[in-house]
Amino acid sequence: MNKGEFLKAKHNFFIYPFFQLYTKRMIRKKFHSVIIESKEFDLSKPILLISNHVSWWDGFWAMYINLKLFKKKFYFMMHENQLLKYKFFNQTGGFSINNQYRHIIDSINYSSSILDDKNNLLVIYPQGEINSIYQSEFVFKRGIEKIIKEKDISLIFSANLIDYFSCPKPSVYIYLEQYLGDYNLRDIQKAYNDFYKNSTEKQIHREK
Repeated sequence: MNKGEFLKAKHNFFIYPFFQLYTKRMIRKKFHSVIIESKEFDLSKPILLISNHVSWWDGFWAMYINLKLFKKKFYFMMHENQLLKYKFFNQTGGFSINNQYRHIIDSINYSSSILDDKNNLLVIYPQGEINSIYQSEFVFKRGIEKIIKEKDISLIFSANLIDYFSCPKPSVYIYLEQYLGDYNLRDIQKAYNDFYKNSTEKQIHREK
């Protein structure tokens, strides 16, 4: 791996299934429980999963969702510096992006090609960086519009929330909803913010 070179995703025959097992083990060890609130989804199409980006755990939670519900081939975009630092992620579906224009175009085109295969799932954090878990308004980067242009996909929103309640370990509450509106940035961003607000309201009134 060379810095500045676009890195496509790989799914190593050993590392990828190991990462799936490692994900399950780490989540069982570190969290009291994982509760997924979801409805029926169209799984006959490739999936683009859009999620809030709040921690190092985000990729593990996305993988957990995929293993439990979607069972697709897992892909995710990761900043080049982090991918070079944690090289095994490149063997588990991770591909690179950095701030160089050519690299961004390569990442967008590659992301778009992933969504041509109904067996694939692509995770995107459209904020582009990790933010506070208390952030409630999200501004999306423009690349998402180009990735999904003229695609026939299932676009699914995910909101990852953490609560302890009376337990010493935190629980993860994952809310999922399929987006059925127009594929333009403004509508998707507004719909996600509305979805996230509704998810936090449900969480506040959840039975303890």
